[in-house]
Amino acid sequence: MAHTGRRDAPELPDFSLLKRLARDQLIYLLEQLPGKKDLFIDADLMSLLDRIANVTTLKQHEVDKLYKVELKPICMAFSTNLLYIVNSDKASGRFRRYKIIFTPQKFYACETVLEEQGVYGDVTTDEWAFYLLPLDDDIISLELPEFFRDNFLEGDQRWVTTAGSALRLVYSLYGPFSKVYGIGRCAKMVYESWRDQVEDGEQKARQPEIGNVFLIDRDVDFVTPLCSQVVYEGLVDDIFRIKCGSVEFGPEVTSSDKSLKVMVNSQDKVFNEIRNEHFSNVFGFLSQKARNLQTAYDKRRGMDIQQMKTFVSEELKGLKQEHRLLSLHIGASECIMKKKTKQDFQELLKTEHSLLEGFEVRECISFIEEHINRQISMIDSLRLLCLLSITENGESYKTSSYGIEHLLTFANLKQIGLLVEQQPGETLTVMESKVGKLVNDKTAGKIQANLHDITEASISLTLAHTSYSPSLLETLGLVHQYLLKFFLNIILEKVLRKKPHQIHDVFFNCSHLCAVQRAKIKTDPQRIILVMFLGGCTYSEISALRFLGREKGYKFIVLTTAITNSARLLEALLDNHA
Repeated sequence: MAHTGRRDAPELPDFSLLKRLARDQLIYLLEQLPGKKDLFIDADLMSLLDRIANVTTLKQHEVDKLYKVELKPICMAFSTNLLYIVNSDKASGRFRRYKIIFTPQKFYACETVLEEQGVYGDVTTDEWAFYLLPLDDDIISLELPEFFRDNFLEGDQRWVTTAGSALRLVYSLYGPFSKVYGIGRCAKMVYESWRDQVEDGEQKARQPEIGNVFLIDRDVDFVTPLCSQVVYEGLVDDIFRIKCGSVEFGPEVTSSDKSLKVMVNSQDKVFNEIRNEHFSNVFGFLSQKARNLQTAYDKRRGMDIQQMKTFVSEELKGLKQEHRLLSLHIGASECIMKKKTKQDFQELLKTEHSLLEGFEVRECISFIEEHINRQISMIDSLRLLCLLSITENGESYKTSSYGIEHLLTFANLKQIGLLVEQQPGETLTVMESKVGKLVNDKTAGKIQANLHDITEASISLTLAHTSYSPSLLETLGLVHQYLLKFFLNIILEKVLRKKPHQIHDVFFNCSHLCAVQRAKIKTDPQRIILVMFLGGCTYSEISALRFLGREKGYKFIVLTTAITNSARLLEALLDNHA
């Protein structure tokens, strides 16, 4: 079932270097305190640290005990605990050295809190510049889920420099880039931060491994993350929550009393073949895989002693590993099926598709109202309301069914543009109005004049659903087909094939495009494209880019501030303080 790419597709760079750099820097910081030491770790960093340096590595560098800090806010809680420890040691006459390591960067506000707590003079501070975690061969994450709320809701731009530094690190190891394009206000700021760091740093001539870079703000397209994911990897994330490239399967999946934490990446051969597939195709593949595995086991019958020794030494271990992974993914698929069946998943998908197409809107509103009245899931209800608001130029009614403690949440949704009131007299849906403009302008030969309107609706809306089923392209609406054609033909055919003059003005007008040409790069543009999502991206979008790369012979690298989905996106905006 795994799709094979074009033969002329390039090889991806080796991103394991990023992990080695982060591990070496952490070891350097630990060795600055010689002797045995205790390590207090923020709970949010536990999974991330495990990917870089496991317990064995820490023990080798004299880390005696590990403690997990779970109190929030972390800076104030940690300084309070540190104050207690320091004062206790002083009272008992014990002398210790205290060191606080901030990651990915140290802010002035952190030192201010330590000073206010009266412990600034008793500790030393340092910075672990750990910007990037490779989650897979083509996925790199900053692991900053707070980026979305801080930047797009609170207007806090402290992470812009961090994102620029992360891009600078990729540039220094795998660049220089041919061109950098940006869509959105935050993308422009990150680009400027990266540009300033590049200009201030030392320039070294090297063979580039990445050609073009696209920076995309999350608020350019809210529709895609609000839609239900139906590729297997996306559903695993929705149900089990993939964190730092690993997922914990509970007893309902493992068929035992224990939970099991496994990595979900291209190293898992079973997962790699089904990760980008529509969920309806997964069971058929797993059944065929089980039959093939049984056939491989049956080969041992009738073997002589020498053949049996060869089978045990060369094949048996791999077959057992594949059998274990196959059992896990069958269990996960069954669990997903049970949960989605309970939630009327087909009706949910039908409602989403109707909203995106602009058809049967009244039936959609009735479904949403019933969903709210049944108190099924607040997050799902908010997701549908936001989709309704985006596709219908706002929603025309309010709901307080979940309690007044969520009023701040609705204010946040309104502020960020996800949930707004419909203005009186507006009856034509957003999708219908865009279809009308598109048809008129297409017949008049003025398509470019409306690229602004169409692009803002959602460039990746269609891409996130194109790999779901072979017949989907035949059933897409007019706007969806045009968006796909726009991304394929305009961006790939013209931008990446050296015809920027044909679309430069369109991009600049609609999305604040910033582009830079490095004159010293004289090689042909490479077919490796880095797409950086500022505010998070979904596994559906990653799957869509893989599909696009297979079709056109490109390789896409996804660099994101964090992996997100509809639940994470909305949970970041919750303020339910009664």
